Amino acid sequence: MGQNTLLMLRSDAWRIRGQDSWFDVARALLTNRCFKPIATLRMCQAVSCAPAPLRKVFLPVCIVCHQAMRHYAGMDLPWQTVIGVGLSIQHGWGAVINAKVRIGNNVTLYHGVTIGRADRIAADGLRSTGYPIIEDEVWIGPHAIVVGGITIGQGSRIAAGSFVTESVPPFSLVAGNPAKILRTVKTSDVLNPFPVAQSTAPPPHASGVQSLQ
Repeated sequence: MGQNTLLMLRSDAWRIRGQDSWFDVARALLTNRCFKPIATLRMCQAVSCAPAPLRKVFLPVCIVCHQAMRHYAGMDLPWQTVIGVGLSIQHGWGAVINAKVRIGNNVTLYHGVTIGRADRIAADGLRSTGYPIIEDEVWIGPHAIVVGGITIGQGSRIAAGSFVTESVPPFSLVAGNPAKILRTVKTSDVLNPFPVAQSTAPPPHASGVQSLQ
């Protein structure tokens, strides 16, 4: 397990109590249901980058462990999902995240959240498929749905039950079905943010974000 993976585990545990110690990581592994699949995701990704002999032996074992932790936590969180430092999943029941979604640093997700694929079919019948990018410090409330090739801008808050199919500018408060921008917020909603300056992992970003209509 590389240094970067250990940093990732520390950052995820930090979001729980705002403390940075291996005791907190161990306690989260033993007692926090939602932390367990995050930890096994990090382990799977670390082993997938190992030399071929180690990868062939240990990756199947890590994947089985991750599958077990996903079922235990009651969420669908594929190990291939690109996630920055400091992911916090609250409650977690029923959360569904597509493997091709990209999630930034210090993101907070609640139970029942769906972040996934959407297809658009043009008049000529051609199908285009997209997956969301969730930028840093985004807060997504219970049972919100975010789908398609869109970007949720940094620091935005997606209210519970929202259905989001268009990109959201940074620091927006979004609610409704279909989702609408209610107002601009001054600060992000991140409990116990991990100091990103300690991380060497680049967050996923996208340019050209357009306002939600």
